[in-house]
Amino acid sequence: MTTQANLSPAFVQLFDAEVHQAYQSSAVLQGAARTRTGVVGSTVNFPKVGKGQASVRTPATDVVPLNTAFSSVSCSLTDYVAAEYSDIFLQQKINFDERRELAAVVGNAIGRRQDQIMLDALSTASAGSSVANTVVTTGNATASNLNVGKIIEAKKLLDKKNVPAQGRHMIIHANTLAGLLSDERAVSSDFQTIQALVQGSVNQMMGFTFHILGDRDEGGLSIDGSNDRTCFAFHQSALGVAVGIAPSTEVNYIAEKTSFLVTSKLSMGSVVIDTDGLVDVICREA
Repeated sequence: MTTQANLSPAFVQLFDAEVHQAYQSSAVLQGAARTRTGVVGSTVNFPKVGKGQASVRTPATDVVPLNTAFSSVSCSLTDYVAAEYSDIFLQQKINFDERRELAAVVGNAIGRRQDQIMLDALSTASAGSSVANTVVTTGNATASNLNVGKIIEAKKLLDKKNVPAQGRHMIIHANTLAGLLSDERAVSSDFQTIQALVQGSVNQMMGFTFHILGDRDEGGLSIDGSNDRTCFAFHQSALGVAVGIAPSTEVNYIAEKTSFLVTSKLSMGSVVIDTDGLVDVICREA
């Protein structure tokens, strides 16, 4: 059997580069979490430091310690693989570069899985605050889709918890973005920013970095039977990501199948470290 060691190093390197490029383009939540790489083992602990208050200094008395509480949140890693065969005979009969196509398929699968691991962690956590589906920008409080009022409320809730202004993120669905565009305030000063979000030229609004997802076979942003979709506003330090094996690709020739086996690997886990830095934003889709 011919293994990767017998393949052209240039071929393997090129394929890995193409898969990495596809992975980068499909993993939209990269950089949105506190990330630890090179994890050895199946679990990792993220430390969580409590708060304290300064006290009045009285001369000739002992200093009063803060007695700061230290704790940790455990994160379990799971192994994932995305693999596909490339038949050498089929490759001779087609008029497209199957290698490039497989690179996109494998890379996108790994990228979407990375996102889903983070989404699952956000979904299963008990958020410190939530924005009800009845929060609106102006007018009567009825169940509604994403609007400027909901974004303002999410910002306010994080501000009340003293969450840092830098490093805030919001994950929304394409349908909730459409709801934002129909907000009456979108015709005012926010319109240019919202339009830029749609066009992809900017991803910032009210201090949040926006990440827009569509429907995904992996699950994506869940929606319930009432058409309420939960979006997430959170701080980067509130979400932990542990990576044991970063996305990597190998190509092996399997003689029994007269095919190359293209395999991309990932070992990763995610957990919410501090629920005070997480806000559920409930949006009622039409």
